[in-house]
Amino acid sequence: MSEESLPDHDRPDRAGVRPDHDVRPEHADALPEYAERVLEVADLVPPGRVMTYGDVAEWLEEGGPRQVGRVMALYGGAVPWWRVVRADGVLLPGHELRALEHYRAEGTPLKEASRAAEGHLPRLDMRRARWDGGERAQGHT
Repeated sequence: MSEESLPDHDRPDRAGVRPDHDVRPEHADALPEYAERVLEVADLVPPGRVMTYGDVAEWLEEGGPRQVGRVMALYGGAVPWWRVVRADGVLLPGHELRALEHYRAEGTPLKEASRAAEGHLPRLDMRRARWDGGERAQGHT
């Protein structure tokens, strides 16, 4: 069955999120349980380190990178959003300069941009900056 033949309520949205993985709150002031869990993990990432969207989903053993990305886009302003990143180390489009300020202040490992790089912005050095949970990972739920 193609996505076009699915009823509207079963089709994934533009971000690839199906309604059963919807992260929008039922009430304007309510935060979905999955979103709360994603934000809790984002809060655990130490200064100078990062986790990918996929890392967060794996930590939670639920959802995937797109669901985590959607939560961060909708609710991430309440946590250190710059510490949850794309796996390729590219800075969050539209927020590059704000993120870069945080990375430099926290000493997050960066790879300086080549002359050919668009906008001459550095990337995160994922090999050095990526955090797997370390000692704190033992206490996660």
